[in-house]
Amino acid sequence: ANFGNMISMAAASLYLPFLPLLAKQILLNNFLSDIPALAIAGDNVDVDQVRRPRHWDIHFVRRFMVSFGLVSSLFDFATFAFLLLAVHATAATFQTAWFVESVLTELAIVLVVRTRRRLWRSRPSLLLAGLAVGVAVVAIAIPFVPFAGWFGFVPLATPVLAGLLTITALYVLVSELTKSWLFDHGSRSRPNRKTAASNRAAPIRIPG
Repeated sequence: ANFGNMISMAAASLYLPFLPLLAKQILLNNFLSDIPALAIAGDNVDVDQVRRPRHWDIHFVRRFMVSFGLVSSLFDFATFAFLLLAVHATAATFQTAWFVESVLTELAIVLVVRTRRRLWRSRPSLLLAGLAVGVAVVAIAIPFVPFAGWFGFVPLATPVLAGLLTITALYVLVSELTKSWLFDHGSRSRPNRKTAASNRAAPIRIPG
């Protein structure tokens, strides 16, 4: 998600007459979206993921990062189009709306990629789920708090919020489809001899 957001910001800065996000808004975005990440180490793990040792595949990691980065950028551009063409947003409204959408999608992608199963078929830990929901509420509420002006935020109209939530829901759906495609494609690929040999489970003998 961060990879995609940076691509989107670089592209948008070439065409917009204002900064897509202010520096302090980026810092706040990263701070909020990192809070649920603190709970990943204690998250629930699907049973099928711990049945045997697994090995890193840097080629799959690269495909994973690029695929989800492009999906993130696609929905960032959809958000830009919604704000500029449908809402005719001012600079402050644009920055506020993209801040909210960025935080929501970064929270959502954590819940999507934490499991190979469908999002709704794998239960995250209570702490991870609670922090993700809590931060999402905070992100939506921040433009309406008294100190929002210090960050350059302005209150968002109900239609704008509804549009952002719709875009986020579609992002989750497309991310789920992307995840399924990546894992299905990876499982069909033929492993090389070295990987196949390292994946064989050797029998364990206990002395005595």
